[in-house]
Amino acid sequence: MQEAVFIRQNLKKWQAMENMAGDTVFTTPDELVEAYNELTSDLAFAQTQYPASPVTAYLNDLALSLHRDLYSHKHTPWSRVVRFWTHDIPLSVYDARWCLLLSLAIFLVFIIIGALSTFGDPNFPRVILGDDYVDMTLSNIEAGNPMAVYAQGDQVSSFLGITFNNVLVAFITYVTGLFTSFGTGYYLMTNGIMVGSFVTFFIVRKLFVESILAIMLHGTLELSAIVISGGAGIMLGNGWLFPGTYGRVQSFLRAAQRSVRVLISTVPIFIIAGFIEGFFTRYTYVGDGLRLLVICASALFVVYYYVFLPIKRHREAAAK
Repeated sequence: MQEAVFIRQNLKKWQAMENMAGDTVFTTPDELVEAYNELTSDLAFAQTQYPASPVTAYLNDLALSLHRDLYSHKHTPWSRVVRFWTHDIPLSVYDARWCLLLSLAIFLVFIIIGALSTFGDPNFPRVILGDDYVDMTLSNIEAGNPMAVYAQGDQVSSFLGITFNNVLVAFITYVTGLFTSFGTGYYLMTNGIMVGSFVTFFIVRKLFVESILAIMLHGTLELSAIVISGGAGIMLGNGWLFPGTYGRVQSFLRAAQRSVRVLISTVPIFIIAGFIEGFFTRYTYVGDGLRLLVICASALFVVYYYVFLPIKRHREAAAK
């Protein structure tokens, strides 16, 4: 059978199966089993007749999605929650890996631009951070406590305010992907320039070690989560821009389903980062060793959960 005929005969059936994937509310286990068995039959035929064709890769991905849904139906509600965080999110992160790398690249580029701009123009931080903030920080430096800004307010209020603000920034960074991934890129740009200018403001005053230990104590998680939110937003926007073999609306819905899982994964990270900033960062006299330990532990978690675990889960799914 010619490939075009094979696709034409089965396309509507496959599209119906796509709608079943991830739908654990309106799709019964029996329907999933029937769809999965039929799909694996089509996949076996495609692997034999068209091994290098995009349709074979498409059917393989769809079969993996249905297989994951079948597996999830066998679990209790609590185990489904565990599986969501330990399997579903890492697999979605793997799908978004190139978008996450692009988000990281954009963020780093504009951090460098913010740093170079501050080195070149001492007044640049006033444009980015505001005169009041810069004047207050200069006063703190003169008083011998350059990181005093983190000690303002009571701990609970700081924790709640910081966490809410960070989650809001992440949500806006993601949602602007609705206006194509360039909207998300804009927020990555503004945040990157702000971070670069802020850090360099202390570097030029020979306060690099003190500032980086205070900033990255919570910033390791916070900045990582912003980059991850940006990657999710880029993935969402790419659903509109690059539909591939799908219809544009269908491509967008698929991207939204996967990218929102990536976004959800940042919420606990922002909560922990807000807790650290509200309750711990303010104690600038705490030993450098302890602060460095927290920074390293945070970095190791991000690398494990967003790099190694997604690769591991993808290999496990592909081997089934």
